[in-house]
Amino acid sequence: MAKYRLVLLRHGEGAWTKENRFCSWVDQKLSSDGIKEAQNCGKHLKALGFEFDLVFTSVLSRSIQTAWLILEEMGQEWVPIQSSWRLNERHYGALIGLNRAEMALNHGEEQVKIWRRSYDVTPPPISECHPYYAEIYNDRRYKCSDVSQENLPKAESLKDVLDRLLPYWNEKIVPELKSGKMILISAHGNSSRALLKHVEGISDEDIINVTLPTGVPILLELDENLHPLGPHQFLGDQEAIQAAIKKVEDQGKVKSAEK
Repeated sequence: MAKYRLVLLRHGEGAWTKENRFCSWVDQKLSSDGIKEAQNCGKHLKALGFEFDLVFTSVLSRSIQTAWLILEEMGQEWVPIQSSWRLNERHYGALIGLNRAEMALNHGEEQVKIWRRSYDVTPPPISECHPYYAEIYNDRRYKCSDVSQENLPKAESLKDVLDRLLPYWNEKIVPELKSGKMILISAHGNSSRALLKHVEGISDEDIINVTLPTGVPILLELDENLHPLGPHQFLGDQEAIQAAIKKVEDQGKVKSAEK
């Protein structure tokens, strides 16, 4: 029997997800479909009887908005929320704002998959002349972070995401989990993948094949040492979830008309 249970999810579809662009640290709200995904996630978690004591999010609006909508659907709006940049999406550097399918056409699908899914490959860093540099680094939310602006990343591999996430996991989330609280983490595709890699001990090679759909809750059941009692479970209609995973994987492929 599980000693601890944790629900993790990638936020609902964002506006740029719909446009198939690398969103990363650009702050985007949920799309209309993303709002529905978050609401449906909340309805499903309520039907399963989940009662949360604490929610963790990134400082990006799509992560926070997803948490709000889930709690509203569950009638648990009062549950405290803590936000940290350490749960942010991976920083995609110079790729931010670019279309994934167009990148696949120009650089090849395998290269785009490596940029999106590999463990230790870092994309080219963002520079001050990048169209979204000022928007990201002048944002007031990062003036409140636990590192100085000059020490914020300019590009990250998944390994870098895990390195900046682990202190928050160990110092903030784990103590709350071990105190008996039922926790929801509303994060992003790559911060969620990094956390799954750590908790489940997924190898550097196998993590490239782990794809998370938007708005689908993932249940982790852990023993007293926070070791998983089994593989993570996607909660919901399994056929629909597999179709959603394929949709995410296809984002990095050349569109049929362009092949």
